[in-house]
Amino acid sequence: MRILHVLSAEFFAGSVSYAVHLAEAHRAQGHEVVMVSDRAELPTGALCVQTSIGNRRHAQRLRNILLIRRLLGEHQIDVVHAHSRAASWVAYFAVKGTGVPLVSTVHGRQHLHASTSLFDIYGDKVIAICANLKTHLVEEVRMQADKIVLLPNGVDFSAQRPGPATQASPLRLSFIGRFNGGKGERATQLLQHVFGPLLAEFPVLRIALVGGELEQLPAAGKMALQALQEQFGERLEVVGFTTDVPHWLQQSALVVGAGRVAIEALGAGTSVLALGEATYAGLVTETSYEQAAASNFGDISARVQDTTVDYDQLLHDARTFLAAAYPVGAALQARVQRDYNLAAIATQVLSVYRSAVMKKRVPGFIPILMYHKVPTEPLQTKHRIFVTRANFEQHLQYFKSRKFTPITFHEYRAFANGEKDLRQFPAKPLILTFDDGYTDNYTNLLPLMQHYGYRGVIYLLGDAQVRYNFWDVDSDPTEPRCDIMNLEQKQAFVAAGWEIGAHTLSHPNLTTLTLEEAAQEIAASKQQLEQSLATEVISFAYPYGALSEEVKKLAQEAGFAFAVATDTGGMHLEDDRFQIFRINMFPEETPGSLFKKTAPWYRKYYRFKRKK
Repeated sequence: MRILHVLSAEFFAGSVSYAVHLAEAHRAQGHEVVMVSDRAELPTGALCVQTSIGNRRHAQRLRNILLIRRLLGEHQIDVVHAHSRAASWVAYFAVKGTGVPLVSTVHGRQHLHASTSLFDIYGDKVIAICANLKTHLVEEVRMQADKIVLLPNGVDFSAQRPGPATQASPLRLSFIGRFNGGKGERATQLLQHVFGPLLAEFPVLRIALVGGELEQLPAAGKMALQALQEQFGERLEVVGFTTDVPHWLQQSALVVGAGRVAIEALGAGTSVLALGEATYAGLVTETSYEQAAASNFGDISARVQDTTVDYDQLLHDARTFLAAAYPVGAALQARVQRDYNLAAIATQVLSVYRSAVMKKRVPGFIPILMYHKVPTEPLQTKHRIFVTRANFEQHLQYFKSRKFTPITFHEYRAFANGEKDLRQFPAKPLILTFDDGYTDNYTNLLPLMQHYGYRGVIYLLGDAQVRYNFWDVDSDPTEPRCDIMNLEQKQAFVAAGWEIGAHTLSHPNLTTLTLEEAAQEIAASKQQLEQSLATEVISFAYPYGALSEEVKKLAQEAGFAFAVATDTGGMHLEDDRFQIFRINMFPEETPGSLFKKTAPWYRKYYRFKRKK
């Protein structure tokens, strides 16, 4: 892809570090990256173009818009990624009418301006870096929830040195962060109320002040700093801005900081007192980690709240820790490295880019129809999840007459990934899906689809020992037993060019299982099908359509690119690739109901009617 980043970089904040690391990760993957910022140079091999993004004067904003529009054409940019409100504002107007999507990463709480209500300046997709920020964007900014993706800052932990050398170096506490704005106020309070008592109580303790904009420390902070320097001399180390933050993490037993600083420290094995602009989250432990991470380690509140910090509590926590000076546990360190892994997050951001491109270029609703059994004669079943062979042929005749083009998720992904020219994307796409893998799919469905030149997606169980629909029959003996295909019959679908999807190992309701059991059902089904059928499995179907946010995450972690639901999901496939809206098909479908269920307005109609 060709990616253009737009950012305010008047000082090297966490958002700038995020953009630079993301750019380098994508360049390493072979993508072309251009960066437009306030700085002429950034620590990246990407092309850097300087302009005053942070300057909000109308004349400068117009110049910025024109510059970005010129770069879009010169570099044939596929997606623009903005990293501040000022950047989103100019990027929004720059891409208008060009067909290029805009993605914004929101790094902090947003001020509510008139332009926020008048214009959706954040673009087609929005990345929120923590859970509290997503809540804020939905509840207070009133942003459409479907467009928000929760993805934290990525950190390249491989570039860090080995864990903290707390035994070989002096006992050191480091405050790492900016010294202006809200962080400057926090630093001032620490200098006034916390650092003095700690230096007096622990004679071997050193305190380092690491970060930029030290000259912008509030006057009260400068006075407190001078007094501490006079009293404790070189034990108060004023480092200022440095590009070697890993050195100070490695030389510190305890770090006071928030956001990216806290993430890097924990990933390096250094303990953290999470103090940010929003709140004090305390010492980060395995128990408190999830809550601390939700606030980006103290920087972001979900709603407007009092930001007063109990510095007596912070002093107590620091004293308690320094008396023992124990490192971060291996389990917590490993979790942080997994949750904030730069390579993994860069890959997910790339998926967001591709999703934004597809939503921009293919804006309409793609009907995805859900079938099950295709028997020769009607079945006596209360579930009504069948369409007879004769009726199904009428469906195919209808699709043909209406000039629908059936595609698979494999084909959709090829368009999204740039492997196929989007100009060749069908005008009226349709995805036909079939769950469970019944024998009548082989005897009745496959020949019909081949006759009409169509291919679909068939969702199979990973456990080859499952040979009939026991999930129906065992709970209700009145249900007809329907056999499941054998291996040879399943292979016939692969040979015919069908996409094979996974439907768990044994068809359980995933929401009734433990997360460990659900993860096994999901991941193992993919592995078993890929091994037995020698085909890539990229999509997943939730049995009964039952899902939760945790189950969706398990599907993503198992390596699926898409997951289909039943009667729930977004208005567009790209609203959520792991909860894709599918339409139930029943025995009594008519030309009228087929028209309705494949109409561009059907998803809106269904949400209005069913409220989901």
